[in-house]
Amino acid sequence: MKNLDTCPVCKSSSFKNSLVCKDYTVSQESFNIVVCEACGFNFTNPRPEDTIIGNYYKSEDYISHSDTKKGLISQLYHIVRNYTLNKKVNLINHFVSRGTILDYGCGTGMFLKTCLDNDWKCYGIEPDSDAIKLATRKELNVFQSKELLNSFDSNLFFDAITLWHVLEHVTDLDDTLNFFKSKLKTNGVLVIAVPNHKSFDAQLYKEHWAAYDVPRHLYHFHKETVEKLLGNFGFTLVNTKPMRFDSFYVSMLSEKYKTGKINYFKAFINGLTSNLKAKSSADYSSVIYVFKKK
Repeated sequence: MKNLDTCPVCKSSSFKNSLVCKDYTVSQESFNIVVCEACGFNFTNPRPEDTIIGNYYKSEDYISHSDTKKGLISQLYHIVRNYTLNKKVNLINHFVSRGTILDYGCGTGMFLKTCLDNDWKCYGIEPDSDAIKLATRKELNVFQSKELLNSFDSNLFFDAITLWHVLEHVTDLDDTLNFFKSKLKTNGVLVIAVPNHKSFDAQLYKEHWAAYDVPRHLYHFHKETVEKLLGNFGFTLVNTKPMRFDSFYVSMLSEKYKTGKINYFKAFINGLTSNLKAKSSADYSSVIYVFKKK
């Protein structure tokens, strides 16, 4: 196991235990989440070594890497994803004209394919080789690492870089954010979607909250910590958007983790309540953050 001695956001070495969460998807192991006493950032600590963390993604239930439609939850996931793909592209088009886009952690390439259909020049980075095979069948340019993309074209720069529920997975956080800073054009946008552990559904389900997703989720964000982290690398927050469907999907999984079965009605009510409470607090289950260079 790899133990972090300093906070990834503020570099403080003062943090305390917050929650113990179980990996319900793959290993059934338990992992500790700590909170930084200086800045309030939550992160999984200790966590699996970088060389073996890929083993914790090896499950057909990990939908973004398999395109599986097995089971009702997976089917609902795909229905919602198909609806939201164009909304994501429209969001980016609001901030920048069509150009060159990098989807970091592109999975099987569903979002990039939608961008391609909307006249973007598309590139993706995805570490999972099986997901890459599915993405390349969609005629997408997908590379397994930042280094391979750079070796393909070191002079490639982007009008938009997107991470849809990916930043929380990144093992080499500082290197990756510096890479974005160097590769994003002056007037480009960096779009990051992450779960929000201050949402109502997170507070309700606590250690059973599905969006903790240990150990695959290494970091657990809310608005203040996302903004502080990105500010360290020369980015400024220009807009936020809620991901309202996430509260329902996450509540369904959380019900399953908490009770061993899914109570769809209860999950729907909890998801709806989370969204209603977030109207005043802005603490939606997941949030999209739009950054530009300072």
